[in-house]
Amino acid sequence: MSMFNKHLNRRRILQLAAGSTVTGAASTFMPAWAQAPSAWPTKPVNLIVPFPAGGGTDAFARPLAAMFSKLTGKQLIIDNRGGAGGTLGAGIAAKSAPDGYNYFMGAVHHTIAPSMYPKLDYDLERDLVPLILMAAVPQVLVVNPKKVPANNLKEFLDYVKKNPGRLNYGSAGGGTSHHLAGELFKLQTQTFITHIPYRGAGPALQDLIAGNVDMMFDGLGSSAAHIKGGRIKALMVSGAKRNPAFPDVPCSSELGLPDYTVSTWYGVWAPKGTPADVQTKAIEEFRKSAQTDDAKAVWASQGAEFPNLTGAQFDAFIKTELRKWSQVVKASGAKLD
Repeated sequence: MSMFNKHLNRRRILQLAAGSTVTGAASTFMPAWAQAPSAWPTKPVNLIVPFPAGGGTDAFARPLAAMFSKLTGKQLIIDNRGGAGGTLGAGIAAKSAPDGYNYFMGAVHHTIAPSMYPKLDYDLERDLVPLILMAAVPQVLVVNPKKVPANNLKEFLDYVKKNPGRLNYGSAGGGTSHHLAGELFKLQTQTFITHIPYRGAGPALQDLIAGNVDMMFDGLGSSAAHIKGGRIKALMVSGAKRNPAFPDVPCSSELGLPDYTVSTWYGVWAPKGTPADVQTKAIEEFRKSAQTDDAKAVWASQGAEFPNLTGAQFDAFIKTELRKWSQVVKASGAKLD
């Protein structure tokens, strides 16, 4: 074989490896770099948020999107798909293409939904892959100081037990974390407080401030400014430790309720079938985005922590939440309004 033919054959092999054909038809071969996780993302990424714009999920999703876009150079597009307590958007996300460019930012509500909604068109554990737990905001028990004669939890419980059914609490609606946090509290303290559902946490909080409802189990982030302004009083924050933003508010563990652990949390899932290497890369980019100084400032302003649970850890956390809320729904008899 001539030297010319040897070079020609070598060039031919390289062309085939790169995906070329003699006829110019599209090849099924792809260069290795196109499949490497380091190449992701090469185009804008879609993040479905299953609640209306401006809600609690947006408070974390939009800063996350800004940081992600800045770090990767590719836009993270927020796609708000509200409806049916967050289950509509979850169903859309579960059916989206598992191509590495579709993700879903769900919340604690999605571990409550299977126990509250008799028919869902998706299965949280079967159709979606948990990637990373992004934020956790503790629930806080807040009261209208003009309606509730109590300065601490002991005084509050004494009053409620002497006046069963007299007080009511507002929630964002039946089956929400605000509602089930109240039912869990009632079960653990053996008290009776009337539930008043609203169409969203915002209207419920405004009625609490106005004195149209007596109390609320709310996310600390949305109540924070009103607590500081004296419009509502915080009696307890959920969990095993006090929140740095409100060091004077005792936590449930030190008040004799060690099992009262309720938080409004937010995490990112991918549709089942998303390539494993892309999942790994996505987790890393979401983690780096949440650890920027700007994101940390937003998290702190909301009274939130960055749990940084990923993959199997996040999956185990979800299973625990599913069991917990299923038990609360069954024991309390909670129903959709």
